[in-house]
Amino acid sequence: MEKLTLDKAKEINGTMVTEDHLILHAANVSAAMGAMADYFGEDKDHWQAVGYLHDYDYEKYPEEHLAHTEEPLRKLGVPEEDIRAILSHGYSICTDVEPVSNMEKSLFTVDELTGIVQAAARMRPNGITDMKIKSFMKKWKDKRFAAGCDRELILKGCDMLGMEIRDVAAIVIEGMKEHAEELQLTGQA
Repeated sequence: MEKLTLDKAKEINGTMVTEDHLILHAANVSAAMGAMADYFGEDKDHWQAVGYLHDYDYEKYPEEHLAHTEEPLRKLGVPEEDIRAILSHGYSICTDVEPVSNMEKSLFTVDELTGIVQAAARMRPNGITDMKIKSFMKKWKDKRFAAGCDRELILKGCDMLGMEIRDVAAIVIEGMKEHAEELQLTGQA
């Protein structure tokens, strides 16, 4: 495989991931990665594909996340740089693969960040469609809101990117807006 495409990533992910919430998470991270690719002037479909596939082994091996990713993806012909990017999102949690490229740093950062964005969007009448960074930042500052999302990890990722949380979140929100329907974030309207 020369390059991982979003269609191929969905096909590969579908062989391992069946739970709706995990498929939705893959789609959220994919949308966020597409927006980050745009920001860095990179290949949007490629970054979306990596984002979509990042939790390939999580459903079957939640206690050994990313330990069952490298070999199966290599056998399927996924390029080494993409496998490395996927492994790097577990840096300091379950892998020692440090994010170095913009793609790796972005994936590391948006993986958790999309959880807070999704939770905030779900509380709004129009979902993410009219969400502004100001209302996100209010939720971000409330440590009890989406408490399961690791804010320290997100900030560590922002530091790696040399960006402020506000700026990364704004990019992610815009990226997720483009996919509001697929992400089930259009609100109760």
